[in-house]
Amino acid sequence: MSIYRNAVWFVKGLQEYTKGGFEAAAKLFAPADLDVNLSGRSFMITGANSGIGKATAQEIANRGGIVHMVCRNKGRADAAKDEIVERSKNQNVHVHVVDMSSARQVWEFAQNFSQNNSVHVLINNAGCMVNQRELTEEGVEKNFATNTLGTYILTTALIPALKKVEDPRVVTVSSGGMLTQKLNVDDLQFAKGAFDGTMAYAQNKRQQVILTERWASQHKDIHFSSMHPGWADTPAVQSSMPSFHAKMQSRLRTEAMGADTVVWLAASPAAIKQPSGLFFQDRKAVATHLPLASSRSTPPEEEKLLAALEEFALKFKP
Repeated sequence: MSIYRNAVWFVKGLQEYTKGGFEAAAKLFAPADLDVNLSGRSFMITGANSGIGKATAQEIANRGGIVHMVCRNKGRADAAKDEIVERSKNQNVHVHVVDMSSARQVWEFAQNFSQNNSVHVLINNAGCMVNQRELTEEGVEKNFATNTLGTYILTTALIPALKKVEDPRVVTVSSGGMLTQKLNVDDLQFAKGAFDGTMAYAQNKRQQVILTERWASQHKDIHFSSMHPGWADTPAVQSSMPSFHAKMQSRLRTEAMGADTVVWLAASPAAIKQPSGLFFQDRKAVATHLPLASSRSTPPEEEKLLAALEEFALKFKP
């Protein structure tokens, strides 16, 4: 990982990704952008039982949307659902138990869901940062399986359903950490050298941004976007990055602040006036590379990523 990229990124983060950065950006927000009634529109949110996913689900439910919470743990999902319903008085909140690290489960869920439900907006929020190299039962490295392959399969499988509705959107919660990474298609499962969970996570988040750009060019009738929520105080940050959380806790954003741009991209009429395929931070499209960072990938490298994901996806397709 480039020392230059890391240094520039951290300084940028202290200015922009903190609670103060959000508060400064929010002064320019148009309040009317989220003054919307989402009744009749269906939102699927992965990883919706805590953190940014739960905050997003709450905001969508508050505005009358149909919420489909895709979560791994039924007990935590049911508890989060009850809280969301209680606060929003919206009964149209549904739990689906799916492990996003299991390619077969994701395929089966998406295929069954499409047969019985419509979806207007897919929010790819589920993610993990596993700090020791670990394989799933299907033999896939867990960070890659959850963050990249699960996102790829769910999105790909739901594209036909999305194309049947009005104003379809796909929002992928990436991370500004991806700015520290150049796509590495030669070691997608981090089998070479010493394993670094933070680097693996950032690499996955770079992959998500590239996927968003590719999907946008392939499917013009769906609005795709990726985004960085900033540095938010979530259970995932507390457990995966305890030292960072301890040092930065007073400056971290709330979960609602982290979710703001997700909700804006998913629900606001203003968001779809932006070109498809862009990367957002605090309701604005921002660059996907740091200045002079040498992090751009070539079209053949990106094609190799897509080919590898398609090969994995077909391997596990029921």
